[in-house]
Amino acid sequence: MILLTVLFLCIISTYSASVKGHTTGPSLNNDKLYKFAYSAEVYVDQVKASLQKSAGYRISSGVDVNLLWRNPDNDDDQLVKITMKDVQVENVNERPADKNIFKGKSTEKIIGKEYLEALQRPIMVELVRGKIKTFYSYQNEPGFTQNIKRGLASLFQLQLHSGSSREVDISGKCDTTYNVRQDQVTKIKDLDSCEIEKKGFTSHNKILDISTKATSATVYVLEDSFIKSIKAEENFVFALNYRRKTGAKIVSKQRLELKSVQAGTGLIAAKQVAGVIKTLDPNYVAIALEAEPVKSECKKCPSLSEHWKNIREQMHPDKLSKPDAAKSFLSFIQNIRKATKEEILKIIKSENKELLPQVVDAVTSAQTPESLEAMLEFLDFKDASTFILQERFLYACGFASHPSETLLKSLTEKFKGDVASQEIRETLVIVMGALIRKLCDRDGCKLPAVVEAKRLILNRLEKASKDDNVQMYLLALKNALLPEAIPVLLKYAESGEGPISSLAATALQRYDPSFLTKEVKETMNRIYHQTRKIHEKTVRTTAAAILLNSNPSYMEVKNILLSIGELPMEMNKYMLSMIQDILRFEMPSSKTVRQVLKDMRAHNYDRFSKMGSSSAYTGYITRGPDVSSTYSLDILYSGSGILRRSNMNIRVFDRSTDLHAIQVVLEAQGLESIIAATPDEGEENLDSFAGMSAILFGFQLRPVTFFQGYGDLMSKMLSATGDPMNVVKGLVLLTDFLQEIQLQSGPTASAEFMGGLAIDISGGMEFSLWYRESKTNVKNRVAMFVAGNTEVDSFFVKTGMETTLETETALDFISTVQFSQYPFLVCMQMDRVDSPFRTHMTKYESLPSGRRYTARRGKAATLAGNEYPLHQENSNMCKKVFSTKSDSAGGWF
Repeated sequence: MILLTVLFLCIISTYSASVKGHTTGPSLNNDKLYKFAYSAEVYVDQVKASLQKSAGYRISSGVDVNLLWRNPDNDDDQLVKITMKDVQVENVNERPADKNIFKGKSTEKIIGKEYLEALQRPIMVELVRGKIKTFYSYQNEPGFTQNIKRGLASLFQLQLHSGSSREVDISGKCDTTYNVRQDQVTKIKDLDSCEIEKKGFTSHNKILDISTKATSATVYVLEDSFIKSIKAEENFVFALNYRRKTGAKIVSKQRLELKSVQAGTGLIAAKQVAGVIKTLDPNYVAIALEAEPVKSECKKCPSLSEHWKNIREQMHPDKLSKPDAAKSFLSFIQNIRKATKEEILKIIKSENKELLPQVVDAVTSAQTPESLEAMLEFLDFKDASTFILQERFLYACGFASHPSETLLKSLTEKFKGDVASQEIRETLVIVMGALIRKLCDRDGCKLPAVVEAKRLILNRLEKASKDDNVQMYLLALKNALLPEAIPVLLKYAESGEGPISSLAATALQRYDPSFLTKEVKETMNRIYHQTRKIHEKTVRTTAAAILLNSNPSYMEVKNILLSIGELPMEMNKYMLSMIQDILRFEMPSSKTVRQVLKDMRAHNYDRFSKMGSSSAYTGYITRGPDVSSTYSLDILYSGSGILRRSNMNIRVFDRSTDLHAIQVVLEAQGLESIIAATPDEGEENLDSFAGMSAILFGFQLRPVTFFQGYGDLMSKMLSATGDPMNVVKGLVLLTDFLQEIQLQSGPTASAEFMGGLAIDISGGMEFSLWYRESKTNVKNRVAMFVAGNTEVDSFFVKTGMETTLETETALDFISTVQFSQYPFLVCMQMDRVDSPFRTHMTKYESLPSGRRYTARRGKAATLAGNEYPLHQENSNMCKKVFSTKSDSAGGWF
């Protein structure tokens, strides 16, 4: 027994010594030269396209690897020399001679003699347990050649046991997982975890943004504890969320294959690696293995002034509803982002009044420190004469895709100072609210500028005594959507009068249902059921909508249904229509509504047969695999047949998020005296008023007033031209995405997607006492242009793909009311004109000399115009309205 124990201990000690004598990483034999064949390929194409037709190029070379030094005290510590030889640059796919940009050019001419020499200069890496401890190269080598050699060196880093760790290579410090199976090792690198200096930004709303996916895998085949072959592949995929067919992919491949093993030089005797480096060449220094930023400069690109001269005609106000205006807008932004403050100011100060608003749109949308400084220097908020430019600047700030803290701080300072125009002062604080929300959404709620702006709005609202000031701060909170503002909004919704109460309620309506607490629901119930005071119909219906859209309880739904029949006539009809719309469109609360309707006290003929013309309707504009869009039209009338509120909404959504693309609200009050009608309950003392409010891509704009007061109404009725009043007109940057990528093979890649919108929204209200008819018209004219450029830049060659899509359309919402009889006739129409849709794709490869290969493809189609269907009752009413008009047209009067 003792003999067996001694034998077992001897075996264990022998095995331990054996493991200790072998490295835990790849091990090179002494006096050997390993000769490899190496290639690095890049491909750029559409997401689902075959690589055989992609744009791209290949760098290939021989690679010599030999061991220079091994630590006498630790076999796992090795200094390895790696040399690239016979470098070649060629197409990644075969091309005819006339389409081959490398045809007839030697590698020295393509890369340049100096750069080729640098690329073929050896590097040395110290490997400790298979991981690169130190990377040695010449210090002042060009960045792009260093990066190619960093990419090659990173391939030699691996471990021979399964497990995960944080590992540093050319991509930065990344989470890396190894899977070892016999003589094969698979390395998976999580590229999203890599810590490296990155440049880029994304759009604020996910629907308008780009989806990205990045993967990296390397497969090693080993023989005699060293590398026989390596295959590495990285994939980067980019797709436009609202149209995933518009996208791109970058594929980077590396291959290293052992060709032969020859006799090499002997090891250098030394105790420290530093001594070996000094002996070999004192010009070698330890540098970071992570890639260094490299960007080639454009030598033939036009200056900002030259570019503006080429596109300025496309930015004329008369052409703003065309895709070319949006296209020029995007290209101008790209150039502004490279410009100095002085170059920007030169254009701003020299442009005429017609084009200057469009310049302001572009300069502000560029969102660089230089562009912001230029705008703040140019605009004088103490001067009311530049009102239009100040408003365009502020609206562009409100639509900012990635606003900075500096922008919010600058606007806060402007608001605290002297502002000549009260309307600009209102717009300032409304935009501040939008910026607060965008910065908070990016975890910036604790930034000093955000904290100061929140405090300013809440404190000044508390101290505000004039209704105009209260409304101004409530509009800011409607954009900011701060959780801490909910108690304040509840107070104004329940205790405020007229427009203030309505505004506070609509602000609460914008919050996510998760923020609507028990206290919010209790307040909304009190408002709707008027348990404390009489409220206007507009406030009560908004309160009901909040309750029905925030996971209502059985009793909340039942009480709302039981109230139908006890309400003013048109409100009865509106609430009934809202309930029917919830059921028809299968909204989240429809299940609870159906449960309540099983009770005959809530669901009976008397309740569901109420007369009136008010309505609420929701329908689909599009239903697609990527996103869907809906429209909703809600119209509430007073008992006398005059429009009280018209609300049109367009929403875009996917499986995880939604975007409130457009809301246009037309509101009127106090007009009953004109036709000697009796106002509804709670609305006896309202001043005559009509106005319009709009939300565009989640941003509440400053409302527009058509008239305020009886005198103003009479004046405008007598001088009315019937022309619509403009609510918003200009250029908006919707999609704004930039990501710079460090490929493992060495080159730098970038993906840039921009989407611009040329928009013109206007609305009007016509009122005829003679014909006892009113008409509201909301016109939406939009043109959109999206451009994507995905590019790999290796300094001596560029390859990439440009993709564009463009469309233009017009959407009109018309509501006609004839109140010469009761029930009065109401006809609602929502029309879209024919919409052309075009896509283009261009793949390219180019050399600095100007030699270029391009492959183009495009598609064009027309989406037929459409009159969107509403409920059958509306269709029947429209027939009566138009037949009445035809009859009256044939008579004398």
